Amino acid sequence: MLPIPTQALPALVQPPPVARDREAAFPGFNAFPLKGSVKAGGAHPFFAVLVAGSGPTDRDWSNPLIPVSSHGGRDLAAWLQAQGIGSLRYDKRFIGSKDPKLNISLDAQVGDIRAALRTARALPEAKGKKLLLVGHSEGALLSLLAAGEAEAALLLAMPGTSMGKLILAQVKGQLAVAGAPVEVSALNLTYLESALEAIRKDQDLPKAPGSVAPGITTLARGLARPESRGFVRDLLDLDPWGAAQRLSIPCAVVWGERDVQTWKPDVVPPDFKGAVMEIPEANHLFKRESRPKAGLTGVAAMSAYGDDTPMADLSPLAVWLKGLK
Repeated sequence: MLPIPTQALPALVQPPPVARDREAAFPGFNAFPLKGSVKAGGAHPFFAVLVAGSGPTDRDWSNPLIPVSSHGGRDLAAWLQAQGIGSLRYDKRFIGSKDPKLNISLDAQVGDIRAALRTARALPEAKGKKLLLVGHSEGALLSLLAAGEAEAALLLAMPGTSMGKLILAQVKGQLAVAGAPVEVSALNLTYLESALEAIRKDQDLPKAPGSVAPGITTLARGLARPESRGFVRDLLDLDPWGAAQRLSIPCAVVWGERDVQTWKPDVVPPDFKGAVMEIPEANHLFKRESRPKAGLTGVAAMSAYGDDTPMADLSPLAVWLKGLK
């Protein structure tokens, strides 16, 4: 076989190199050291600061409780970059810490958001830009308390009610999916309500009857851990809509239509002036969820949180972002 002359070969077009995230370090609340990642943006007039959701969730929204490799925050930052928006995302203060005395209070975590906003303003990637504060799930609640220091707010998977009521609604829904009899569901919910009330009053948890599901007692103990009890107590009855209605900046609240963790409430306060969206076939991390929501358990839902699951169609959100000036 004769060799093909090299001059006859078409020139190989190499894809442009993907710019890596730039590492960043900055002082958080009370100068606590925080670490994050910066993505450069484009022509969009805004630069984003991303705030992760609950639990041991890092800057990429990776969480050891999720049974698949999952980096939803990193994926969202890449999606924002495709819209021309750069971003700063950071690890929460307790990521990697084994110090039970570490200050993880509500004041400290909201203070870290404010510190991230101040840091973002000084980044070369954000020069001349306005700031968009992007909070996810519990991070959306915390962002509400710091959003006055940004020029716009995007609240993704925001709890549609207080955390206390949401926790009860989540458990009630999962008990229904599991087919628990009405009396069993009522017993478990009654115990969980009493546990939440003990946390509010900073009292010991009540003893659980033997018929209470182990998962419910584990949940109660997790919420009542000494190192995080104060944070949980301060967040349990925070009214998200009351805080959202006080915002004087452009704001959008967005849910995934197939999210089993937080979801669009049946009624949105009529005097809320921001945008309200529900993304079709989107789960809690705004990845594509093709399964019907009915009958979807929390554990089963997490199987679609992984890196192999594509983002849902976020076109409605892209339109809102394009309209920010």
